Amino acid sequence: MLHGKLAGTYDEVLRRNPGETEFHQAVLEVLSSLEPVVVKHPQYADAEIIRRLCEPERQIIFRVPWVDDAGQVQINRGFRVEFSSALGPYKGGLRFHPSVYLGIVKFLGFEQIFKNALTGMPIGGGKGGSDFDPKGRSDGEVMRFCQAFMTELYRHIGEYTDVPAGDTGVGGREIGYLFGQYKRITNRYESGVLTGKGLSWGGSRVRTEATGYGLVFFVDEILRTRQDSFDGKRVVVSGSGNVAIYAVEKVQQLGGTVVACSDSSGYVVDEAGIDLALLREVKEERRERIAAYVEARPGAYLVTDASIWDVACDVALPCATQNELDADAATVLARNGCTVVAEGANMPCTPDAIRVLAEAGVTYAPGKAANAGGVATSALEMQQNASRDSWTFEHTEQRLAAIMSGIHERCLETAEAYGQPGDYTAGANIAGFTRVADAMLALGIV
Repeated sequence: MLHGKLAGTYDEVLRRNPGETEFHQAVLEVLSSLEPVVVKHPQYADAEIIRRLCEPERQIIFRVPWVDDAGQVQINRGFRVEFSSALGPYKGGLRFHPSVYLGIVKFLGFEQIFKNALTGMPIGGGKGGSDFDPKGRSDGEVMRFCQAFMTELYRHIGEYTDVPAGDTGVGGREIGYLFGQYKRITNRYESGVLTGKGLSWGGSRVRTEATGYGLVFFVDEILRTRQDSFDGKRVVVSGSGNVAIYAVEKVQQLGGTVVACSDSSGYVVDEAGIDLALLREVKEERRERIAAYVEARPGAYLVTDASIWDVACDVALPCATQNELDADAATVLARNGCTVVAEGANMPCTPDAIRVLAEAGVTYAPGKAANAGGVATSALEMQQNASRDSWTFEHTEQRLAAIMSGIHERCLETAEAYGQPGDYTAGANIAGFTRVADAMLALGIV
């Protein structure tokens, strides 16, 4: 049950945002942690900070007309939700996927507020995207769509206003086309307007690896609190996209063995440890289904009719999509001896799964803390762009590791201060919220 005023705020969110179930879930998850905050700091309630945070500063929805290779006009819908600029320019990725609608973008943008605050960097929260599906489209079609998308979006972004990046369906190719169109329209080489750029035109080293690396750095900090490490650990990673691949890489570098990964067609189990070079070849170079990994890897096998979370492991890293790990899967993980679940995707664990993990004594790290490495390195890219500088891989990775260590420490210290020791969800939600709330108080009613 939510605290009185928090319950009223949540009811208002439900009423004003009908049908946006993912957004409702994200808001409830944060509000559920805030009762001790509003009791200790009544000024937040008096200034309606929480109600104001639940309402985006700006919501932009626009038509995206483009022409496919057959000469047929296609129409997609574009979104940018600029949620909070209390700490800095709006910052958050663009997602191109058929599932994208306003509720998805708002859930992601709301999460981004607190994730970005936890990094300690001067960035606000926002998110955007389109229901366009780049899968199976030619480079020419993707380019024409991106150009049409940016033709509207450009008027709403800028390095001091709103700085998009990539997300699901938006990689280096898409960022390149988007940046090219922005430069073409504005006649400005404004490097800081987008992050995730190529290294030869303003990008940052480690940006590609950042979310996956940061996730594993965060789990490594959790293990350190137990005087433990990844050495010898069995790890399961859902997904096989960018986040998953670089999580696999960093786990292997730290001595762990990733025994399973997946895509939407099923999952592979490789008891000898995932062959990272082969996985990259299949998913990044050939862009094939995960079954192609099994065809080339003796001893590995494919499962298409069960959950990847049936595979026994010490550490589980859900890196695919929202709500992929439910209560049944959490029960199986706990029964099989899993001790840590850390989110590489945004909100991949359902509320019931989180409850099951807590009751079973499994440490759970929410995405707003554990997968903040991507946006943290985007902020480092913005720093490099602003100073016309380019850092080495080693220096940037050290900065990322330090940021993730700081987030971990901030979560634990905050949870302890609010009487919930060891609760990473409470620590992340409260630490992120209070940083934004204090800035909002200082700025007045804006």
